[in-house]
Amino acid sequence: MISPPFIVFSAFADIFLTFSEGAEYDIKHKFMAFFDSLFRDIGIDLGTANSLIYVKGQGVIVNEPSVAAMNTKTNRILAVGDEAKKMLGRTPSHINVVRPLVNGVISDYEMTEEMLRHLLSRGKSNSFSSYRRAILAIPDNLTEVERKSVEDAALGAGCSKVYLVESPVAAALGAGLPIAVPEANLIVDIGGGTTDIAVISMGGTVVSRTLKIAGDHFNDDITRFLRDEFQLAVGEATAEYTKIAVGSAIPLDERLEIPVRGRDMATGLPREVIIKNTHARVALSKSLRSIADAIHETIEATPPELAGDVLRHGIVLCGGGALLRGFGDLIERETGVPVTIAHDPLTCVVRGLGQMIDDFESHRELLDNPLRPLSVAL
Repeated sequence: MISPPFIVFSAFADIFLTFSEGAEYDIKHKFMAFFDSLFRDIGIDLGTANSLIYVKGQGVIVNEPSVAAMNTKTNRILAVGDEAKKMLGRTPSHINVVRPLVNGVISDYEMTEEMLRHLLSRGKSNSFSSYRRAILAIPDNLTEVERKSVEDAALGAGCSKVYLVESPVAAALGAGLPIAVPEANLIVDIGGGTTDIAVISMGGTVVSRTLKIAGDHFNDDITRFLRDEFQLAVGEATAEYTKIAVGSAIPLDERLEIPVRGRDMATGLPREVIIKNTHARVALSKSLRSIADAIHETIEATPPELAGDVLRHGIVLCGGGALLRGFGDLIERETGVPVTIAHDPLTCVVRGLGQMIDDFESHRELLDNPLRPLSVAL
């Protein structure tokens, strides 16, 4: 393995040799390229269900569940991301598998910091490199204390300077919406912990709503339905699989059904039942109605001129919840506004963060000022 001092020596030797040979050479550009290779800028979509990281010059390097597993006997992190998610509901008592974010808010600060540190380490080309600047996406309705905890977690994980941006703004940018113009763009981001609804104009949020009804709540709805209707107890992973496999917001032409296995609540023994898309639709109907009502209320609160823009431009859905079958058709039927689903809705937010990272100065006005100064002198 090449040592960090050798990397630094090689870089400076290259600069010296090029300069000494008398070639036309921009020494400042060379130094900046060298520092950019050591101190990278990143965008972090720290979601309740999944965490995505964009590194300038590399693209999206991390897209994994926001789950961490820790051995309480040794107080060490065993796994993060996909490996930790496989352990949910399957571990002995001394292995604690947690999701450190709930409804878009950090519920376990130490585990969040450790999880971030492990995920960030995957984007480092060597042990000497670090992250100079980070942009994190957060829900609209966070308090100052909650916003500060997100910033501190990123700083503790190894970022030198942290900026925050509202998730709907980043999602709209990632979806390709013209957010800088004086026209309304209505974005609905259905994530794992929250659903963010926002009317964006001139690079800012005009009207917004944040619901704690999203992907995780859909899983809870299915778990509750199976318990009440079939007397079957299932875990979080099974409920999520059922939602993805047969979940729908409206009646479908095709018939979908899957076997679901769990524990019979009467006998305590394993049992299998067949779940159809009609069952999943009934289970999810109340939550979907709440989201549709919140979108309706957001449009009602929108200034008249911008409301006309919403009707002309339509509603854009993104986030994992946008992939639910027929969800866009349901919203369009309830609001009378055309609905489109963004390209690759799962990565809209992190792609928006990537645009901010790649052209930082042009998007600086979209960001909140960091509370701490830059600790790396450039």
